[in-house]
Amino acid sequence: MINIKEFSAGAVAAGIKYKNRPDLGIIYSPCPCVTAGVFTRNKVKAAPVIHGMKRLCGGNPYIRAILVNSGNANACTGAEGLAHVERLTGVAESALGLNPGDVLMCSTGVIGQPLPVERMEQAISALAPELNKDGLSDVAGCILTTDTVKKEAMRRFECGGAPLTIYGMAKGSGMIGPDMGPPCATMLAFILTDASVKPGFWQRALERSVEASFNKIIVDGDTSTNDTVLALASGAAGNSVISGGNDAEVLQVHLTEVLQELAKKIVQDGEGATKCVNVLIEGAMDDNEAEKIARTIARSPLVKTAFFGQDPNWGRILAAAGRAGCHLDPERIELLIDDIPIVKNGTGTGSELEAKAKSAMGNREFMAVLRLGLGKGRARITTCDLSTDYVRINADYRT
Repeated sequence: MINIKEFSAGAVAAGIKYKNRPDLGIIYSPCPCVTAGVFTRNKVKAAPVIHGMKRLCGGNPYIRAILVNSGNANACTGAEGLAHVERLTGVAESALGLNPGDVLMCSTGVIGQPLPVERMEQAISALAPELNKDGLSDVAGCILTTDTVKKEAMRRFECGGAPLTIYGMAKGSGMIGPDMGPPCATMLAFILTDASVKPGFWQRALERSVEASFNKIIVDGDTSTNDTVLALASGAAGNSVISGGNDAEVLQVHLTEVLQELAKKIVQDGEGATKCVNVLIEGAMDDNEAEKIARTIARSPLVKTAFFGQDPNWGRILAAAGRAGCHLDPERIELLIDDIPIVKNGTGTGSELEAKAKSAMGNREFMAVLRLGLGKGRARITTCDLSTDYVRINADYRT
Protein backbone atom coordinates (compact mmCIF):
# COMPACT_ATOMS: atom_id res chain seq x y z
CA MET A 1 0.00 0.00 0.00
CA ILE A 2 1.10 3.57 -0.70
CA ASN A 3 0.96 5.93 2.25
CA ILE A 4 2.57 9.22 3.22
CA LYS A 5 2.90 10.89 6.61
CA GLU A 6 -0.21 12.62 7.93
CA PHE A 7 -2.44 12.00 4.92
CA SER A 8 -5.44 9.67 4.93
CA ALA A 9 -7.91 8.99 2.16
CA GLY A 10 -10.76 6.86 0.91
CA ALA A 11 -13.28 6.38 -1.87
CA VAL A 12 -16.89 5.25 -2.14
CA ALA A 13 -19.54 4.55 -4.76
CA ALA A 14 -21.94 7.51 -4.74
CA GLY A 15 -23.88 6.55 -7.88
CA ILE A 16 -22.93 9.75 -9.71
CA LYS A 17 -23.01 8.14 -13.17
CA TYR A 18 -22.61 4.39 -12.70
CA LYS A 19 -23.85 2.06 -10.00
CA ASN A 20 -21.49 0.16 -7.71
CA ARG A 21 -18.41 1.97 -9.00
CA PRO A 22 -16.26 4.12 -6.66
CA ASP A 23 -16.66 7.68 -7.93
CA LEU A 24 -16.17 9.96 -4.93
CA GLY A 25 -13.00 10.36 -2.90
CA ILE A 26 -11.53 12.40 -0.08
CA ILE A 27 -7.88 13.15 0.69
CA TYR A 28 -7.42 14.54 4.22
CA SER A 29 -4.67 15.97 6.41
CA PRO A 30 -5.07 16.54 10.17
CA CYS A 31 -2.95 19.68 9.88
CA PRO A 32 -3.15 22.63 7.44
CA CYS A 33 -1.11 22.01 4.29
CA VAL A 34 0.73 24.60 2.25
CA THR A 35 -1.18 24.32 -1.01
CA ALA A 36 -0.24 25.28 -4.56
CA GLY A 37 -2.53 24.99 -7.56
CA VAL A 38 -2.63 25.42 -11.31
CA PHE A 39 -5.81 25.39 -13.35
CA THR A 40 -7.01 25.23 -16.93
CA ARG A 41 -6.66 28.38 -19.03
CA ASN A 42 -9.76 27.41 -21.00
CA LYS A 43 -12.15 30.36 -20.79
CA VAL A 44 -14.98 27.91 -20.14
CA LYS A 45 -14.17 26.79 -16.61
CA ALA A 46 -16.02 24.25 -14.48
CA ALA A 47 -17.53 25.33 -11.17
CA PRO A 48 -14.87 23.55 -9.05
CA VAL A 49 -12.13 25.34 -11.00
CA ILE A 50 -13.74 28.74 -10.41
CA HIS A 51 -14.19 27.89 -6.73
CA GLY A 52 -10.61 26.61 -6.36
CA MET A 53 -9.02 29.59 -8.10
CA LYS A 54 -10.98 32.00 -5.91
CA ARG A 55 -10.01 30.09 -2.77
CA LEU A 56 -6.27 29.97 -3.52
CA CYS A 57 -6.21 33.59 -4.70
CA GLY A 58 -7.72 34.71 -1.41
CA GLY A 59 -4.35 35.05 0.31
CA ASN A 60 -4.58 31.89 2.45
CA PRO A 61 -2.64 29.04 0.77
CA TYR A 62 -3.57 26.43 3.40
CA ILE A 63 -6.16 23.67 3.00
CA ARG A 64 -6.87 20.41 4.81
CA ALA A 65 -8.71 18.21 2.32
CA ILE A 66 -9.60 17.54 -1.31
CA LEU A 67 -13.04 16.28 -2.31
CA VAL A 68 -13.13 14.77 -5.79
CA ASN A 69 -15.71 13.05 -7.96
CA SER A 70 -15.81 11.40 -11.36
CA GLY A 71 -18.78 10.89 -13.68
CA ASN A 72 -19.84 14.53 -13.74
CA ALA A 73 -17.66 17.55 -14.53
CA ASN A 74 -20.01 20.15 -12.99
CA ALA A 75 -19.09 22.38 -15.95
CA CYS A 76 -21.43 24.75 -17.79
CA THR A 77 -23.87 24.45 -14.88
CA GLY A 78 -24.06 28.16 -13.99
CA ALA A 79 -24.86 29.48 -10.53
CA GLU A 80 -26.34 26.13 -9.54
CA GLY A 81 -23.00 24.42 -10.16
CA LEU A 82 -21.13 26.89 -7.95
CA ALA A 83 -23.77 26.51 -5.24
CA HIS A 84 -23.31 22.73 -5.40
CA VAL A 85 -19.56 23.09 -4.84
CA GLU A 86 -20.15 25.30 -1.81
CA ARG A 87 -22.76 22.89 -0.47
CA LEU A 88 -20.67 19.74 -0.91
CA THR A 89 -17.43 21.21 0.43
CA GLY A 90 -19.46 22.43 3.41
CA VAL A 91 -20.75 18.90 4.02
CA ALA A 92 -17.19 17.56 3.83
CA GLU A 93 -15.90 20.24 6.21
CA SER A 94 -18.62 19.40 8.71
CA ALA A 95 -18.06 15.64 8.41
CA LEU A 96 -14.31 16.04 8.89
CA GLY A 97 -14.57 18.63 11.68
CA LEU A 98 -12.92 21.35 9.61
CA ASN A 99 -13.41 25.07 9.21
CA PRO A 100 -15.11 26.75 6.23
CA GLY A 101 -12.65 27.01 3.34
CA ASP A 102 -10.55 24.01 4.41
CA VAL A 103 -11.74 21.80 1.51
CA LEU A 104 -11.18 22.16 -2.23
CA MET A 105 -13.24 20.22 -4.75
CA CYS A 106 -12.41 18.78 -8.16
CA SER A 107 -14.71 17.07 -10.65
CA THR A 108 -14.36 15.17 -13.90
CA GLY A 109 -16.85 13.60 -16.28
CA VAL A 110 -19.74 14.67 -18.48
CA ILE A 111 -20.18 18.40 -19.09
CA GLY A 112 -23.48 20.22 -18.68
CA GLN A 113 -25.30 18.09 -16.11
CA PRO A 114 -26.10 18.99 -12.48
CA LEU A 115 -24.48 16.98 -9.72
CA PRO A 116 -26.67 14.49 -7.79
CA VAL A 117 -25.95 16.41 -4.60
CA GLU A 118 -28.23 14.45 -2.26
CA ARG A 119 -26.54 11.13 -3.08
CA MET A 120 -23.14 12.78 -2.83
CA GLU A 121 -23.93 14.30 0.57
CA GLN A 122 -24.85 10.88 1.92
CA ALA A 123 -21.68 9.37 0.46
CA ILE A 124 -19.46 12.09 1.96
CA SER A 125 -20.97 11.64 5.42
CA ALA A 126 -20.49 7.87 5.22
CA LEU A 127 -16.95 8.08 3.85
CA ALA A 128 -15.44 10.67 6.20
CA PRO A 129 -15.15 8.36 9.24
CA GLU A 130 -13.65 5.59 7.10
CA LEU A 131 -10.58 7.43 5.78
CA ASN A 132 -7.31 5.60 6.36
CA LYS A 133 -3.62 5.97 5.60
CA ASP A 134 -3.76 3.28 2.89
CA GLY A 135 -6.62 4.86 0.97
CA LEU A 136 -4.72 6.95 -1.57
CA SER A 137 -4.76 4.27 -4.26
CA ASP A 138 -8.52 3.95 -3.79
CA VAL A 139 -8.88 7.65 -4.62
CA ALA A 140 -6.56 7.19 -7.62
CA GLY A 141 -9.04 4.59 -8.86
CA CYS A 142 -12.23 6.50 -8.16
CA ILE A 143 -11.22 9.50 -10.30
CA LEU A 144 -10.92 7.46 -13.51
CA THR A 145 -13.37 8.01 -16.38
CA THR A 146 -12.30 6.56 -19.73
CA ASP A 147 -8.91 5.72 -18.19
CA THR A 148 -8.02 2.04 -18.18
CA VAL A 149 -5.40 2.14 -15.38
CA LYS A 150 -4.62 4.07 -12.22
CA LYS A 151 -1.75 6.54 -12.50
CA GLU A 152 0.51 6.96 -9.47
CA ALA A 153 4.13 7.95 -8.90
CA MET A 154 6.35 8.43 -5.84
CA ARG A 155 9.86 9.54 -4.93
CA ARG A 156 11.67 9.21 -1.58
CA PHE A 157 14.83 11.26 -1.02
CA GLU A 158 16.90 13.22 1.51
CA CYS A 159 16.46 16.98 1.65
CA GLY A 160 16.54 19.71 4.28
CA GLY A 161 18.07 17.35 6.81
CA ALA A 162 15.25 14.79 6.66
CA PRO A 163 13.90 11.94 4.52
CA LEU A 164 11.09 13.31 2.32
CA THR A 165 8.40 11.76 0.15
CA ILE A 166 6.51 13.12 -2.84
CA TYR A 167 3.51 11.12 -4.05
CA GLY A 168 1.24 11.91 -6.96
CA MET A 169 -1.90 10.55 -8.58
CA ALA A 170 -3.44 11.64 -11.86
CA LYS A 171 -6.29 10.85 -14.20
CA GLY A 172 -6.56 11.59 -17.86
CA SER A 173 -7.10 9.67 -21.07
CA GLY A 174 -9.00 11.91 -23.46
CA MET A 175 -9.65 15.64 -23.80
CA ILE A 176 -5.93 16.03 -23.12
CA GLY A 177 -4.12 19.08 -24.39
CA PRO A 178 -3.30 20.68 -21.04
CA ASP A 179 -2.70 24.42 -20.85
CA MET A 180 -2.49 25.24 -17.18
CA GLY A 181 -1.31 28.27 -15.30
CA PRO A 182 -1.29 29.71 -11.79
CA PRO A 183 -4.46 30.85 -10.06
CA CYS A 184 -4.71 34.64 -10.15
CA ALA A 185 -6.56 19.23 -18.07
CA THR A 186 -10.09 16.37 -18.32
CA MET A 187 -6.82 16.05 -16.44
CA LEU A 188 -6.61 16.02 -12.68
CA ALA A 189 -3.52 15.50 -10.52
CA PHE A 190 -3.02 15.59 -6.78
CA ILE A 191 0.49 15.85 -5.36
CA LEU A 192 1.19 15.18 -1.69
CA THR A 193 4.42 15.63 0.24
CA ASP A 194 5.49 15.58 3.87
CA ALA A 195 8.02 18.36 3.18
CA SER A 196 7.93 21.68 4.98
CA VAL A 197 7.93 24.48 2.38
CA LYS A 198 7.31 28.22 2.06
CA PRO A 199 4.05 28.96 0.21
CA GLY A 200 5.56 31.25 -2.45
CA PHE A 201 8.29 28.79 -3.29
CA TRP A 202 5.82 25.87 -3.44
CA GLN A 203 3.58 27.68 -5.91
CA ARG A 204 6.50 28.59 -8.16
CA ALA A 205 7.88 25.04 -7.95
CA LEU A 206 4.56 23.54 -9.00
CA GLU A 207 4.23 25.95 -11.93
CA ARG A 208 7.73 25.06 -13.17
CA SER A 209 7.13 21.33 -12.84
CA VAL A 210 3.73 21.49 -14.58
CA GLU A 211 5.27 23.42 -17.47
CA ALA A 212 7.91 20.69 -17.85
CA SER A 213 5.41 17.82 -17.65
CA PHE A 214 1.65 18.10 -18.09
CA ASN A 215 1.93 21.11 -20.38
CA LYS A 216 4.19 19.06 -22.67
CA ILE A 217 1.74 16.27 -23.51
CA ILE A 218 -1.04 15.93 -26.07
CA VAL A 219 -3.57 13.15 -26.56
CA ASP A 220 -6.15 14.89 -28.73
CA GLY A 221 -5.25 18.56 -28.24
CA ASP A 222 -8.49 19.53 -26.48
CA THR A 223 -8.00 21.62 -23.35
CA SER A 224 -10.50 20.61 -20.70
CA THR A 225 -12.82 22.80 -18.65
CA ASN A 226 -11.64 21.04 -15.48
CA ASP A 227 -7.84 20.59 -15.70
CA THR A 228 -6.41 21.05 -12.20
CA VAL A 229 -3.23 20.18 -10.33
CA LEU A 230 -3.19 20.63 -6.56
CA ALA A 231 -0.05 20.13 -4.47
CA LEU A 232 -0.30 19.78 -0.68
CA ALA A 233 2.72 19.94 1.63
CA SER A 234 2.03 18.87 5.22
CA GLY A 235 5.43 19.62 6.78
CA ALA A 236 5.21 16.36 8.75
CA ALA A 237 8.75 15.30 7.85
CA GLY A 238 10.19 17.96 10.13
CA ASN A 239 12.78 19.20 7.64
CA SER A 240 14.13 22.75 7.58
CA VAL A 241 11.58 24.92 5.77
CA ILE A 242 12.47 24.94 2.07
CA SER A 243 12.29 28.26 0.25
CA GLY A 244 15.43 28.42 -1.88
CA GLY A 245 19.01 27.27 -2.33
CA ASN A 246 20.21 23.72 -2.87
CA ASP A 247 17.31 22.14 -0.96
CA ALA A 248 14.83 23.89 -3.24
CA GLU A 249 16.68 22.61 -6.31
CA VAL A 250 16.63 19.03 -4.99
CA LEU A 251 12.91 19.21 -4.21
CA GLN A 252 12.20 20.75 -7.61
CA VAL A 253 13.97 17.91 -9.42
CA HIS A 254 11.98 15.22 -7.63
CA LEU A 255 8.69 17.09 -8.00
CA THR A 256 9.28 17.40 -11.74
CA GLU A 257 10.15 13.71 -12.00
CA VAL A 258 6.88 12.72 -10.31
CA LEU A 259 4.82 14.96 -12.60
CA GLN A 260 6.66 13.80 -15.73
CA GLU A 261 6.04 10.16 -14.81
CA LEU A 262 2.34 10.87 -14.32
CA ALA A 263 2.16 12.86 -17.56
CA LYS A 264 3.71 10.02 -19.56
CA LYS A 265 1.27 7.55 -18.02
CA ILE A 266 -1.60 9.75 -19.22
CA VAL A 267 -0.32 9.64 -22.80
CA GLN A 268 0.32 5.89 -22.64
CA ASP A 269 -3.30 5.46 -21.49
CA GLY A 270 -4.70 7.89 -24.08
CA GLU A 271 -8.14 6.94 -25.34
CA GLY A 272 -7.66 4.13 -27.83
CA ALA A 273 -3.90 4.73 -27.94
CA THR A 274 -1.54 2.00 -29.12
CA LYS A 275 1.62 4.15 -29.38
CA CYS A 276 3.42 6.70 -27.24
CA VAL A 277 5.41 9.04 -29.50
CA ASN A 278 8.01 11.60 -28.47
CA VAL A 279 8.12 14.40 -31.05
CA LEU A 280 11.52 16.07 -30.75
CA ILE A 281 12.43 19.24 -32.63
CA GLU A 282 16.09 20.24 -32.89
CA GLY A 283 17.78 23.13 -34.65
CA ALA A 284 14.84 25.57 -34.65
CA MET A 285 15.42 29.32 -34.49
CA ASP A 286 14.58 29.25 -30.76
CA ASP A 287 12.87 27.08 -28.15
CA ASN A 288 9.49 28.79 -28.64
CA GLU A 289 9.45 28.03 -32.36
CA ALA A 290 10.61 24.48 -31.67
CA GLU A 291 7.71 23.92 -29.29
CA LYS A 292 5.20 25.44 -31.69
CA ILE A 293 6.35 23.08 -34.46
CA ALA A 294 6.33 20.08 -32.11
CA ARG A 295 2.78 20.87 -30.97
CA THR A 296 1.55 21.25 -34.54
CA ILE A 297 2.94 17.84 -35.47
CA ALA A 298 1.70 16.19 -32.26
CA ARG A 299 -1.86 17.51 -32.80
CA SER A 300 -2.14 16.64 -36.51
CA PRO A 301 -4.84 13.99 -37.12
CA LEU A 302 -3.06 12.92 -40.32
CA VAL A 303 0.24 12.45 -38.49
CA LYS A 304 -1.40 10.66 -35.56
CA THR A 305 -3.30 8.24 -37.81
CA ALA A 306 -0.04 7.50 -39.62
CA PHE A 307 1.50 6.65 -36.26
CA PHE A 308 -1.41 4.29 -35.62
CA GLY A 309 -0.91 2.60 -39.00
CA GLN A 310 2.88 2.35 -38.45
CA ASP A 311 3.27 4.30 -41.68
CA PRO A 312 6.49 6.37 -41.93
CA ASN A 313 4.59 8.95 -43.99
CA TRP A 314 7.19 11.67 -43.62
CA GLY A 315 5.33 14.01 -45.96
CA ARG A 316 2.61 14.45 -43.35
CA ILE A 317 5.16 15.38 -40.68
CA LEU A 318 6.92 17.90 -42.92
CA ALA A 319 3.60 19.39 -44.01
CA ALA A 320 2.54 19.84 -40.39
CA ALA A 321 5.85 21.48 -39.53
CA GLY A 322 5.49 23.78 -42.52
CA ARG A 323 2.13 25.16 -41.38
CA ALA A 324 3.26 25.95 -37.84
CA GLY A 325 4.07 29.52 -38.88
CA CYS A 326 7.75 29.31 -37.92
CA HIS A 327 11.05 29.72 -39.72
CA LEU A 328 11.74 26.70 -41.93
CA ASP A 329 14.07 25.82 -44.81
CA PRO A 330 12.79 22.58 -46.41
CA GLU A 331 16.17 21.83 -47.96
CA ARG A 332 17.79 21.60 -44.51
CA ILE A 333 15.24 19.30 -42.90
CA GLU A 334 16.20 15.89 -41.55
CA LEU A 335 13.70 13.44 -40.05
CA LEU A 336 14.47 10.32 -38.06
CA ILE A 337 12.26 7.64 -36.57
CA ASP A 338 14.32 6.68 -33.53
CA ASP A 339 17.79 6.64 -35.13
CA ILE A 340 16.60 5.77 -38.65
CA PRO A 341 16.96 8.68 -41.12
CA ILE A 342 13.98 8.78 -43.51
CA VAL A 343 14.43 12.38 -44.72
CA LYS A 344 17.67 14.19 -45.51
CA ASN A 345 17.94 17.66 -47.02
CA GLY A 346 14.17 17.74 -47.35
CA THR A 347 13.76 14.57 -49.42
CA GLY A 348 13.17 10.89 -48.66
CA THR A 349 16.06 8.48 -48.18
CA GLY A 350 14.42 5.51 -49.87
CA SER A 351 12.20 2.50 -49.31
CA GLU A 352 14.79 0.41 -47.47
CA LEU A 353 15.13 2.92 -44.63
CA GLU A 354 11.37 3.51 -44.62
CA ALA A 355 10.87 -0.22 -44.08
CA LYS A 356 13.19 -0.10 -41.07
CA ALA A 357 11.29 2.92 -39.73
CA LYS A 358 8.00 1.10 -40.16
CA SER A 359 9.35 -1.74 -38.05
CA ALA A 360 10.45 0.72 -35.34
CA MET A 361 6.97 2.25 -35.35
CA GLY A 362 5.61 -1.12 -34.33
CA ASN A 363 7.06 -0.57 -30.85
CA ARG A 364 4.84 0.70 -28.04
CA GLU A 365 7.02 3.83 -27.83
CA PHE A 366 9.27 5.55 -30.35
CA MET A 367 10.79 8.92 -31.23
CA ALA A 368 10.15 11.20 -34.21
CA VAL A 369 13.10 13.61 -34.49
CA LEU A 370 12.90 16.61 -36.82
CA ARG A 371 16.15 18.53 -37.32
CA LEU A 372 15.76 21.95 -38.91
CA GLY A 373 19.36 23.16 -39.09
CA LEU A 374 18.52 26.80 -38.35
CA GLY A 375 19.55 27.46 -34.75
CA LYS A 376 19.71 26.05 -31.23
CA GLY A 377 15.99 25.84 -30.49
CA ARG A 378 14.83 22.55 -29.04
CA ALA A 379 11.54 21.15 -27.69
CA ARG A 380 9.83 17.85 -27.05
CA ILE A 381 6.12 17.04 -26.90
CA THR A 382 4.86 13.58 -26.00
CA THR A 383 1.77 12.42 -27.86
CA CYS A 384 -0.01 9.24 -28.92
CA ASP A 385 -1.55 7.81 -32.06
CA LEU A 386 -5.15 8.30 -33.17
CA SER A 387 -6.91 4.97 -33.49
CA THR A 388 -10.34 3.75 -34.51
CA ASP A 389 -11.02 3.07 -30.83
CA TYR A 390 -10.62 6.79 -30.04
CA VAL A 391 -13.52 7.56 -32.38
CA ARG A 392 -15.65 4.80 -30.87
CA ILE A 393 -14.99 5.86 -27.27
CA ASN A 394 -15.85 9.49 -27.90
CA ALA A 395 -18.82 8.80 -30.15
CA ASP A 396 -20.41 6.81 -27.32
CA TYR A 397 -19.14 8.86 -24.33
CA ARG A 398 -22.45 10.38 -23.21
CA THR A 399 -24.67 7.48 -24.23
